[in-house]
Amino acid sequence: MDQARAVLQVGQLSRLTGTLARRGYQVIGPTVRDGAIVYDRIESADDLPAGWTDEQGPGHYRLKRRHDGALFGYAAGPTSLKNHLHPAEVRVLAAERSGATFRILDGEVPRPSPRAFLGVRSCDLAAMAVLDRVLFGDRYRDPTYSALREGTFLVAVQCTEPAPTCFCASMGTGPPARAGFDLALTELTESGAHRFLVEVGSDRGAEVLAELELAPATAEDAEAAAAALAAAVRRQVRSVERDGLAEFLPQTFEHSRWDEVAGRCLTCANCTMVCPTCFCTTVDDVTDVTGERAERWRRWDSCFTLSFSYIHGGSVRASSKARYRQWLTHKLASWHDQFGMSGCVGCGRCITWCPAGIDLTEEVRAIRGTERHGNP
Repeated sequence: MDQARAVLQVGQLSRLTGTLARRGYQVIGPTVRDGAIVYDRIESADDLPAGWTDEQGPGHYRLKRRHDGALFGYAAGPTSLKNHLHPAEVRVLAAERSGATFRILDGEVPRPSPRAFLGVRSCDLAAMAVLDRVLFGDRYRDPTYSALREGTFLVAVQCTEPAPTCFCASMGTGPPARAGFDLALTELTESGAHRFLVEVGSDRGAEVLAELELAPATAEDAEAAAAALAAAVRRQVRSVERDGLAEFLPQTFEHSRWDEVAGRCLTCANCTMVCPTCFCTTVDDVTDVTGERAERWRRWDSCFTLSFSYIHGGSVRASSKARYRQWLTHKLASWHDQFGMSGCVGCGRCITWCPAGIDLTEEVRAIRGTERHGNP
């Protein structure tokens, strides 16, 4: 059989999760929890969100039932691979005092079983590549991220159900996943024939596919998958014009649009918490009531918090205007200077989970409009 492309029937999906488990992987995939579809540990295909989809818009997210039994018929939810590879809280070190002695203990570098991520969308693959560049592929590696990232097995799912908040096509990060995966699934449900087109992206993926002993894909299967992905591109209603944006944005610091958006922004940091590429952290020191033990914890931080830019004497960015401007220009402009890539993958999470419904694509469009017509 052609090892690069095969067909997996929906009833055979648990064979894939079982094969991964037998190979020693902890399988993490999408599941319904607390009114949302999130990445969490799953035991079998029965834990997947069969028949569920999501309704998304600026400041709006709701689950609703589908008319079919699709397992991956939804768009990006509030969690991403970042939640599992760059945890929100990590103990860096601990210190204990016993009488006249004082001892520093090692930090908690996790040593988990290797994880297999099932259902990874193209935007999250692109986001993981960003985190790899920042935390894994630079001169100084983050030990926690490195320990959690190494050995991961990635089963992508081609996105055929973009939300109205998605704009990955304009960012060059989707909907199709072209690289960075071990296996990729395209879910096909037309004519009642519920199945997956399986594509190989690595030698490890080929080994797993060989164990499954699946039927070869037909030309019709490939054509149906291509048509579904093309339709997903056409359905995206939001976009960002990237040409020249990294050079243009740093010249707009006094633009009146920053004041307008600051009047709506709550500086709640929701956008950075759900963003799959935001990686900033802070450090907190805590002690027990006896004073005999102290711990240092690393926790997610955000450029929207007042303390984030605190330097001796006060915060450099005291206003919400300055903080929103910093976030957007860093994502789309100065990130290129630092890391040679954009910090935005077009997943649309920042739009969906902003309680004020602020739309990054609309803000960019409003500011870029004056590039041609003059700054108001």
